Amino acid sequence: MSFFDPESQLSQDVSVADPAIATLLRRELERQAGTLEMIASENFTGIAVLQAVGSVLTNKYAEGLPHKRYYGGCEVVDEVEDLAIARATQVFGCDHVNVQPHSGSTANEAAYSVLVQPGDRVMGMSLAHGGHLTHGLKVNFSGRMYEFHGYGVSPETHRLDMDDIRRQAHEVKPKLIVAGASAYPRTLDFPAFRDIADEVGARLMVDMAHVAGLVAGGVHPSPVGIAHVVTSTMHKTLGGPRSGFIMCDEEFATGIDRAVFPGLQGGPLMHVIAGKAIAFGQCLTPEFRERQQRTVDNCAALAEVLVANGIDLVTGGTDNHLVLVDLSKTPLTGKDGEERLERAGITVNKNGVPFDERPPTVTSGVRIGTAALTTRGMGPDDLREVAAIIAEALTPATADADLDALRARSGALGARFPLYPQLINETTPV
Repeated sequence: MSFFDPESQLSQDVSVADPAIATLLRRELERQAGTLEMIASENFTGIAVLQAVGSVLTNKYAEGLPHKRYYGGCEVVDEVEDLAIARATQVFGCDHVNVQPHSGSTANEAAYSVLVQPGDRVMGMSLAHGGHLTHGLKVNFSGRMYEFHGYGVSPETHRLDMDDIRRQAHEVKPKLIVAGASAYPRTLDFPAFRDIADEVGARLMVDMAHVAGLVAGGVHPSPVGIAHVVTSTMHKTLGGPRSGFIMCDEEFATGIDRAVFPGLQGGPLMHVIAGKAIAFGQCLTPEFRERQQRTVDNCAALAEVLVANGIDLVTGGTDNHLVLVDLSKTPLTGKDGEERLERAGITVNKNGVPFDERPPTVTSGVRIGTAALTTRGMGPDDLREVAAIIAEALTPATADADLDALRARSGALGARFPLYPQLINETTPV
């Protein structure tokens, strides 16, 4: 008897094989479709990416690089990874790319291991001012392995002051400068970072995870060709599967490849790499470029209406796909804001603001992004309506009953832009 006979558990649909998981899959699909997703680090992949990530490639072990594997039977997955590499190279114009990192954090860890030695001095944007935990947070591997010195934003403008970063770099004399942010609403000046790095004899690494899709779409300056190494995730503005990748100058290519495998990882996730190949291919289309421009336009419209309704934004606005709401002058905390918006049918995350006096578990801010709603098809007029809902939800006088009414408004808006309708109609969605 074959274990793949029709009656075998290995041939059963998830609804039969594991009804509990099938129910949870259905509930999560309904949650995503029934709310307005505005977490700035989230997006929706296309159906093709979902299919690839759930494909038979998950069965294949493929340690090593294409055509240099430690396992047999890799002739097909070699072509898959070759496609992902070729497309990424075409999208970003990089010398070398490694598409195997399982996550952005792994990509950063691999890059650090090539660019600096344990204990070396590194400068990165402080998490408290909009950076990322892998840019030197003390409890993270980055803060434990390296001597990180955080740079931050100006107390007056809440923007990065490149003259101040230059002064700090000359004092610290780092071996590496990391540029990149997870909650900074303004354009990053990559050439200025490279000039500073050159002045102090440091290398420059850019973590462009948040703006990678904007870079690919031509609506944000590219760090490729400026930084020695560029890391990114796939699942934010790029809209690919959850994972990472690394681009670098040719001189670092061998080191980066060895840092990923065998340095940090074993076998690559070939099903995810197939999803990356699809996502990179989509980056080359006019539809993708239009979507990135609309993501930025939508965020500008969102910011405009929020400010007009008396909501304070860090830096007063945005250049990219996110805004950072500052509630420090109100009775509400960031945690309150997240909960009130969830009640109103909008999913966001609480976030610290520069010079925040509240603890990270509470915060004084809310981070809001437009990539996911743009992927659903919304335009600036729709985001103006979303902004009006957000502004009312974040007004301290708004009562619980009013939040329920706001949820009906956001639900009606979302219903005009169905998410995965072909999956909604399936008995057991992906």
